[in-house]
Amino acid sequence: MTPVLHTERLEFRPYRAEDEDVFVALLGNEEVCRWMGQDRVPEPEIRALFRAILTDVYPQRRFDVWGLWLDGMYVGHAEVKRTGNVDGHELVTALAPEHWGRGLGGEVVRGLLRHAADGLGLTEAYGMVGADNTASLAMCRRLGFRHLRDVVAEDGSVTKMLVIPTRPAAGRVPTADATARTETAPAAPVGGSASAGDPA
Repeated sequence: MTPVLHTERLEFRPYRAEDEDVFVALLGNEEVCRWMGQDRVPEPEIRALFRAILTDVYPQRRFDVWGLWLDGMYVGHAEVKRTGNVDGHELVTALAPEHWGRGLGGEVVRGLLRHAADGLGLTEAYGMVGADNTASLAMCRRLGFRHLRDVVAEDGSVTKMLVIPTRPAAGRVPTADATARTETAPAAPVGGSASAGDPA
C-alpha cells in the first residue's frame, strides 16, 4: 500500500476519487507538460489515467504515486516507479506553476529519496530532466545527482539521465528542509523526472 509521507511542509497522500479534477488540471497544464517533456493529451485521457491509478495501480501495488498537498491545497504529483527509461526506479514529480520557485521541488525529491531508501530498500534512484530545464538541473546538482548520459529523441531534444544514492555518504538523506516519515494511509507516469515540473 502506498504510504502517506510527510516532509516539513508537504503531505504526500495517495489519491482519492475526489482529487480527480485537480489532477486533471495539473497534467493538462501546458507549462507542466512542457517541462515534463510531454505533449498535452485530451482531458478524457487524463481522467482515464487518474481512474487507472485508483482501480489498477493502487490495488495491484504497481508503484507508489501521490498527490502533494501544502496546507490542504493540492500543489503537485509524485511517483517512484520502474520505467523503461532507466535500469532501476525513477523519481517523477510535477508541481503546479503557481508553486514554482519556493523550494518545494527539492523538498519533494528528498522526501522521495527517504521513502526509496527506508520504504523500498533502494540504494539509488534516477531522474530524467530536459536539457533546457536549467533550474531543475541546478537543483538536482545541489541535491547530489550525477549525470550518466544524454538521451537524444528523434526530434533532437535532449534529456539528461541522472542518478543519486538514496542516502549520501554520511548515511542520511539531507534533511535541511525535509524530513520524511511514513504512516498508514487508507486504501483508497505520467512520465517526467526529478522535479521536471518545477523549472523555477
